[in-house]
Formats: sequence, structure tokens, C-alpha cells
Amino acid sequence: MNRLGRRVPSRTLLRGLRARLVVGFLVVAAVSALTTALLTYREARNAILQRSQDIAVNDLRAQVNSLAPELTVPPAQEDLDNFRVQLERSGKSREWDISVHYRGVPDSDEGGLRRGVVVPADLKSSVEKRHVPAFQRIDRAGAPWLLIGMPVRQSDGQASALSVYAQLPLSAEEANVEALVSAAQRGALPVLILAVIPALLAARGVLRPVRGLRQAAGRIAEGKLDTRLEVKGADELADLSRTFNDMAARLEESMAELRRLEANSRRFAADVSHELRTPLAAMTAVTDVLDEDADSLDPDTASAVRLISQETGKLARMVEDLMEVSRFDAGAAALHPDEVDVGETIRKTLQARAWQKRVVAELPEDVRARLDPRRLDVVVANLVGNALHHGGEPVRVVLHAPEPGADRLLIEVSDSGPGIDPEVLPHVFERFYKADSARARSEGSGLGLAIAMENVRLHGGTMRAANSPEGGAVFTVDLPLRHDEPNETADADGPDATSAAGTRTAKENDA
Repeated sequence: MNRLGRRVPSRTLLRGLRARLVVGFLVVAAVSALTTALLTYREARNAILQRSQDIAVNDLRAQVNSLAPELTVPPAQEDLDNFRVQLERSGKSREWDISVHYRGVPDSDEGGLRRGVVVPADLKSSVEKRHVPAFQRIDRAGAPWLLIGMPVRQSDGQASALSVYAQLPLSAEEANVEALVSAAQRGALPVLILAVIPALLAARGVLRPVRGLRQAAGRIAEGKLDTRLEVKGADELADLSRTFNDMAARLEESMAELRRLEANSRRFAADVSHELRTPLAAMTAVTDVLDEDADSLDPDTASAVRLISQETGKLARMVEDLMEVSRFDAGAAALHPDEVDVGETIRKTLQARAWQKRVVAELPEDVRARLDPRRLDVVVANLVGNALHHGGEPVRVVLHAPEPGADRLLIEVSDSGPGIDPEVLPHVFERFYKADSARARSEGSGLGLAIAMENVRLHGGTMRAANSPEGGAVFTVDLPLRHDEPNETADADGPDATSAAGTRTAKENDA
């Protein structure tokens, strides 16, 4: 389980940075311990064998120097056998076998080394021809042995015809080496277990700032741009923390500037729209008067009057739309829910705009919900007006009665037109988006569907656009049956602020 209470898969743990650091540390420790053990074993084995070898050579030399002066020269075979027996008795503690050779005297059956040992030719040549002591470690039936050749010199230092060969087992030394290996093997496992502790400490020291960086990045992703990391030390991780803090500071400054610019632009749009309302009201009153007298004017003047009246109406509707959008952006749009008959409310919307003959309505009776009737009127009027203007008749409005126990209702508005371009579908609810970029001007402001979406969201609902398999576009509004959360912000412009939006259209988002 992680700190958020989520279960972390075992594969993720094994592949995590902590596991890799610990395993890497253990591998390095194991390789280091193995290398050290191998070097120690080699050096210890060589030292043990070298020490035993030196002692054996010195002991043999001392015994030969002590007994050789008593040997008759030239010796008989019996004298050589006695000399051999004396050397073997003097070296009983070492369990060595002795072979004595005198040039010119044939070897007896008892004078050779036992256990079938054959003296190598190179060792025999060093002793009998070059008259230098020689030794060699040999293997006999899987056991280590030391073979020593010792020339005997006369009292004047000259080489004699006598040479002595000895072999002794190195089983005790080999046992010491094996004991050393066994001790190293027994100590390897505790060493590796103990190595886990510094590995965990090292991993913790590395992962702590990485974990802090991950948590800080998560907080920044949540929008907490004032998040900063504590910088400790002067290593690479500290440099990473400083870089992160610099990035977070610049990001916070950039976001603050963007928010300031966005707030200024929203305030500008709201201020301009508000300031235009009074002169537009006067212009609308004047154009209404001119419209009444247009029939008494000459044709050219009458056409110009009607054009001015039409454009003034568009401008007035756009100002109203901008005012509504600015209220949504500022969070000042208020919801005034009431217990309403949804079917009756939709029917009144169609009647108010004389759409009864152009729209096929399937509105079951007694579907009640707690909604804001004015905002529902705006949503339905925008969708139906959009379908009539950009789609094709007949337009259908279907209210789906919720199932027993359900807490949401659906309203579908469909047309019989060509549908919406699939590339346009993701953008139909964006502000000022128009499907046909070649039409720079249209009857709508490009805000109708965006305003409808905001009204639906204000109820806690959703709205989506799609193409019907039978052809035509389908807009689906999903609303909760109950919305009891009061909005504390008053709607400054009253219930008629968006009444003009009811006739707006936008499959180009002109509505």
C-alpha cells in the first residue's frame, strides 16, 4: 500500500528504483566480497604452502647435514639403507618418505620412494647435475604432496655423489586452506544480509528527495503552484531541487500573469457589453420606429432602414450573449431552481417562439424535476433554433421519462439535416467556433451552444453532440432530477437576461 492507500502491484515494487538500488548494492557487495575472498584464498593458500615447504626443506637440509658426515665414503648399499632409515626416523613428525641415491651404487628395492612415486626428470637433473636443491608440489591420487630433492655437499663445499629425495603429504595444509574457504563461505551470507542495511539506507537517502520531487510535482499538477522543495546539501539531487523550485516559481509567475490577463479581458468584455446596453436600447427603439414607417419611405430608404434594424438586433443579441458569458466566467451566474413540469416547460418554449408546427415534440406528462425554468428555456431554445437553422425539418424534441428510482432525465433534440462533420464535433461547444470558416458572418454570435452548455453544467448536468445513424445531428441533455444546492451569487440581470439567446443557432456554434 502506498501513502494514498492504493495497493502497489508486486511487479511494480520489484521494478521500482528502491529495489534496483538495493539489488545493485547487493550485487556490488557480492562481487566485491567474492573478489576479496578469491584473492585472500589464493594468497593464504600460497602462504600456507610456502611456509610448509620452506620448513620441510630446512628440516631436511638440517637432518642431511647432521647425518651425512657419519656416512662411509664410498658407501655400500647397506650404508645407504641405514642412512635412509635414520633420516626417516628423524622426520617421523612429518611422515616423509626418503630415497637416497649415490652415483655408482645401484638402488635397492627398499631405497626408492614408496607409494609408486617417480621423481620427475627435470627435478632429478637439477639435483644431480646442477647440484642445487629443488622441490615441486605434485598430486598423488587426488592428494597434494611435496617432493624435495637435496644434493649433499662435502665438507669443503664441493658437490658429492650423494643425493637425497623426500616426499611428504600436504594434507594438513590443504585442510587448513579448506577450513579457511569454509569460514569464508559461512561468513558470506551474513555479510550479504548485513549489506542490505547500508543498501536500504543508501536507497532511502537517494529516494527521499526523489519522492519529495514526485509529491511536489503532483501538488503542482493539482494547481498548488506555490509548492517548493527544501534544498539540502550541494549534490546533484540538491541541484535538481533548486531547478525544480526555479521552474515552479517561473510557472507560478506565468500563471499569475495569464490569470491577470484573462481577468482583464473578461472585465473588458463585461464592461464594454454593459456600456453598450444603453445606446443599443436607444438604437433599438429608434429602429423600431423606423420599421413602422418603412412602408411609407422610398424603396432604397426602406431597404436601408430594415438593414439597420436587422443589424442593430444582431448587435443587441451579441451584447446580451457577452453579458451572459461574462457572468459565467465571473461565477456570478445564479441558479434559481423550482419544481417544474419539464414537458410543460419545453412546450411553452416552443409556443413562445411559434415552433409548434415545425417541431415534433414527444413530451410525456408529469415528468417533474427541480430545475431553473429560465435556464432550461435558454437551453432548449438554443438547441431547437440551431436544429431549425442549420439542420433540416422536421426537428424532433424527445423527453425521456426517467425509470422508477432513477435520478436523471434526458432531453434529445434531433434534426433531419446532413449532420455535423466528425472533425467539428469535438468543437461545437467552444465559444465563437464556426464549422464553416468561409462564412465569416452569420446570424448568430457563436456563443449559443457555449451558453447552453454552461447552463446545463450549472444544473450539474452534461450535454453531448453526435450524429444519428439515420442522418442528422442529435444533441442530448442529461440533467439531474434534483438540484438543491443554492447559488449564493445573485443574477444581476434578472430572468430576461438571455431571453434573446433563445432564438440563436449554432451548428457552427452560431446559436
